[in-house]
This record gives sequence, structure tokens and C-alpha cells, in this order.
Amino acid sequence: MNAQAAKSVGIVGFGKMGQIRAQALEEDGRATVVKIFDPLPIDAPKYPVAASAEAIINDPDIGSIFICGVNDANMPLTQAALRAGKHVFCEKPPAFNAAQVREIMEVERACGKVLMYGFNHRHHGGVRKMKDVIASGVYGRVLWMRGRYGKSVDENYLHTWRADSARAGGGILLDQGIHMLDLFLHMGDVPFDEVHAFVSSRYWNIPGIEDNVFAIMRNRDTGIEVSFHSTMTQWRHLFSLEVFLERGYLVLNGLKTSSGTYGEEQLSIAKNRSIAPAACWENEEKLHFRVDTSWRSEAEHFMDAVTLGMPVTYGTSEQALEVMSLIDRIYENDHRIGDDLHEKLQVVGE
Repeated sequence: MNAQAAKSVGIVGFGKMGQIRAQALEEDGRATVVKIFDPLPIDAPKYPVAASAEAIINDPDIGSIFICGVNDANMPLTQAALRAGKHVFCEKPPAFNAAQVREIMEVERACGKVLMYGFNHRHHGGVRKMKDVIASGVYGRVLWMRGRYGKSVDENYLHTWRADSARAGGGILLDQGIHMLDLFLHMGDVPFDEVHAFVSSRYWNIPGIEDNVFAIMRNRDTGIEVSFHSTMTQWRHLFSLEVFLERGYLVLNGLKTSSGTYGEEQLSIAKNRSIAPAACWENEEKLHFRVDTSWRSEAEHFMDAVTLGMPVTYGTSEQALEVMSLIDRIYENDHRIGDDLHEKLQVVGE
């Protein structure tokens, strides 16, 4: 594949995410979107529309493909595009479980093309600053983290593909919680080998689609502990990531998004004190990130890999495997066994 072909991009799935990716590629300036496809009609398309996803994948003049469709299509389209000799950018989730990610990685190794996944939150200004502070070592090692990520959905949600477990693969954990889990792995730089979780669907009651996940996790070697809540019954949209270290803390509240529903992206940083009085609000340094440059940053990262041969560092298949392995552990360690025990005790009591 020549350098010019690599810069010719096809986008499979041209809903909200496909349009965001196209805009980010235009802002980067190195790629040209030459064809798009979506199974639904596209109003006033800005780019030539292909007849099918396969028409884009098999087009010899297209060197890079963005996959921005429904979850169940991510794995087969990624594999097909890699086998066709294309560089691939795919939205999360990469697949429905870790075993499927390993299958994708086998194809990736055989084809030798760039594969990058859309873990966009790593590119947010507040998140990047947090990672820089942790990496500096100024505040010592990470002790524990806490993350909450929630949104509100209405009854219209019940009529979308996200409410179909066969197409979505799961509920709020795969939809939104996956980003917070990825940030835990990113900030802590360790896997979590102890996992306890509660996975439930008690409000929307959609089979196979969880609306709440509570989990606690720990890395045995470092002792880093994590508290996690992912929910779609958060009637007030919320993003909050807290990282507490030996000599200070980082608290990111809010996330700059196009909808503005998560509020202002504000990072608070402060050193701790070992004697009273403890750190107080007035001593915090507050950084505000008022412009969302994450999409442009992610497009730049992908194009650096495609055109300059630079390594992918955010959104690798290895990172995708790590987060999907953690999601597997959460589903597997759902402590609904407690409900079973309660039922058994009732039987014994009778």
C-alpha cells in the first residue's frame, strides 16, 4: 500500500460517531474521506456513499477504514478489513469478550497493519494532565482510585439497538463503563486480579442489558484498590474520577462533551498533609478544560501511526484485551450468589 492510499479513508457506520470521526480527520488534515456507508439512509451526504460495508473494505483505493457501527459488527468488520490489507480504527467495544479480542489479535499479527481502538477518554485534557502528574512521581505512588460514570436514558432507549443484547453485547458496562475501566488501567498501570461486583437490571428490566454495575477491584502486588460505579439510572449525568496518591490527590469532575451534559471538565490537584489540618478546598489548584480537543487528538494519533509509522500507544489491541478481560471478570464475579444464599436460608427456615 502506498502512502497516498493509506490516507484515503472509508467510514463504515455514519451515525453520530462516524460524523465525529470524519470531522476530526478533516481537522487533522492528512486524510481524505473518500467513501462512507451506513445501513440507514444518510441525509445530504457530504461524501460519496458506498453500497455496502464490503464495498469499502474491498476498495483497492482505500487504505484506512474507520468502523463506527453497531457493537456486534465491530469484530467481523475489523477482521475483514485487516485481511483486506487496511489500517483499521474501530470504536469500542472491540468485541463482546476477551477471547474474541484474542482472535482479532491473531489476524492483526498476521496482517501487520495498524489497529487502533477508540478509547477517546484517554485524550481528554483533564485525563492527560492526570496521567502526566502521576508519571512525574511528584505525588508518589497511586494508593487507590474511585470512578463514577452515569447517565440517564428514557423509554426511547428501549427501541434502539442498545437495548438488544444480541447486537449490543451488554448494557451500561460496555456502553459507558468500559471507558472508566480503561482509565483505571491507564492511571494505575496495573491489572486488577481481585474483582467483586454487583450487576443488575432492576429499573429498565431489559434481558441481558444491565443498568447498574458496582464493583471493587484490587491489584495484589501493588495493593491499588478501586471503587467503580457505572449506571444508566443516574438522572443527573455524571463523570468523576479520583486518584489518591501518597503525597496528594487528583480529582477530575465533569467531562467536556458536545452535549454539555456532563458539566465543566475541572481537575483539582493538591498535596496532602500528614498532620492537621488536612488539605482544604482553598489549597487546591483547579484546572479548567473548556475546549474538547480529544477527537482531534485521537485522529492525529491514528494518522501518526498510519503515515509516520509511529507506534500506537493509546487504544492498542493489548489495552483492548486488558479492559475486556476486566469486563469478563466483572460479569463472572457478579455476586448474585448472595440472592441465592438468601433463598436457601428462607427454605431452611421453613
